[in-house]
Amino acid sequence: MPERNLPRTGKAAAIVGVAVMCSRVLGLAREVVFNALFGTATLQYFITAFRVPNLLRDLFAEGALSTAFITVFSKKIATGGEASAWQLANRIGTLTIVVMGAITILGVVFAPELIGLLAGGFTGDDAALTAGLTSVMFPFILLVSVAAQVMGMLNAKNVFGWPAMASSFFNIGSIAGGLTIAWVMDSGFGRNALYGLAYGTLIGGFLQLAVQFPSLRRIGYHPRLDFRWRDSGVAEVLRTMAPAVIAASAVQVNVMVNTSFATHCESGSVTWLNNAFRLMQLPLGMFGVAIGTVTLPFLSKSAALGQRGDFRAALARGMRLVFFLTVPASVGLWMLSGPILSVIYEHNKVTAHDIAQSAVALQFYAIGLAAYAGMKVLAPAFYAIGRRKTPMVISFISIAVNYALNSLFVRWGYGHRGLALSTGIVALTTFALLYFFMHREIARLESKRLLITLAKIFVASDVLALVCWGCDWLMLSQWAGMGFALRLTSLTLTIGLALGAFFATAALLRLREMQDITAAVRRRLNRRRAA
Repeated sequence: MPERNLPRTGKAAAIVGVAVMCSRVLGLAREVVFNALFGTATLQYFITAFRVPNLLRDLFAEGALSTAFITVFSKKIATGGEASAWQLANRIGTLTIVVMGAITILGVVFAPELIGLLAGGFTGDDAALTAGLTSVMFPFILLVSVAAQVMGMLNAKNVFGWPAMASSFFNIGSIAGGLTIAWVMDSGFGRNALYGLAYGTLIGGFLQLAVQFPSLRRIGYHPRLDFRWRDSGVAEVLRTMAPAVIAASAVQVNVMVNTSFATHCESGSVTWLNNAFRLMQLPLGMFGVAIGTVTLPFLSKSAALGQRGDFRAALARGMRLVFFLTVPASVGLWMLSGPILSVIYEHNKVTAHDIAQSAVALQFYAIGLAAYAGMKVLAPAFYAIGRRKTPMVISFISIAVNYALNSLFVRWGYGHRGLALSTGIVALTTFALLYFFMHREIARLESKRLLITLAKIFVASDVLALVCWGCDWLMLSQWAGMGFALRLTSLTLTIGLALGAFFATAALLRLREMQDITAAVRRRLNRRRAA
């Protein structure tokens, strides 16, 4: 990417990063409150029920549809102008409403059969409760599918803030609406009150869609129903989307498979895995999703205009920046998994045993965090250059490997810990395959520079780990005897010292990404002084 474009991209990534971070924090707050009120054993039925519409959301909406639509929509703007892009948006939007509406009806009708297939460890009343919750939440997929297309249109027009904030409104709606309805149904928050959380999910989905409409009007788009689907743009979206249904959502498919296996493990395993995965999504969303979201429209336009050099530079820089931000996050989560989870989740009905089980899962998830983030940047690049089959084939491989590892680890008695470990291994394998094939497609992917950057990042991350170990020996080893305020203070101090050590080491090693961040901060401070 030309140097003149770097600050603009960095600013957009920062906006998306902050917005996504708000969403992730609210999502984490949502999980904390739900855990505290319902307990891990009861909450697992709601989590499992939400897995089905959530899986379809990533398969058809925020995964495949979003990636395919942004790619084609960006090309339409670059080559055909806004009028043709608006026509494409209307036709895809109409098709989305019709198809997802039909899927929603089928999901509501066949919810018991879906739960029997995907959560075979639940039987009797547990299975009936989970199926009932699933049927209530299925319309969520229709709402979020339309919201994902709207987000894609706004991103293609370089509007990133409100689309990224939309999921925050989902969390606000699901927390406020869900808990209010749950309390009305059962003030003691028993099993039946889970239906309140299910209705809250629909409230949140509606808010996620509604808050983006003002931005649509500002860019000059007015939605219309258009059933003329025999269009080259629609055909291209569908051709791109077909393999992306698997490729863009392999992570969620694997999470669904893990959930299915977890229903056969110790009671509470579904919730332990969910809590650990939720915490891992904080850095993944803030860094991986943010950088991938900002990079994709530029990659699509560069590919459409034949600007291979800009494409290559943007992709390489995106991966370096992702690793700079997520490798230390992986190390920090591994070293401090127990204290972090305890401060966040250990309240009311959540016990120390629950925290210990979630902490082990988080450590194994953290192994694949940087790879997950790298995939958010690398996988969509294949669609931008028209190599849509490659990510699809690799995703099939990852799903097969994940299933095989899950079977082995559960058989060997590792339970939910083995499921988290298989997820981390699969992430590393998938990223390695994606990088290998992209390197073959695009010569000079700046691999040498990436390796040098990674080596420096690992050195700085080792210093971070050493600081975490020292603080654990000095302060966190007395964790059991501390009150909440002292635990929070100790953990905050530990994280602050560890991050300070990492950034200081990165600056000494002259990491380019560290220099970019420092320069951006200086520019912001200078502008404020001038103002």
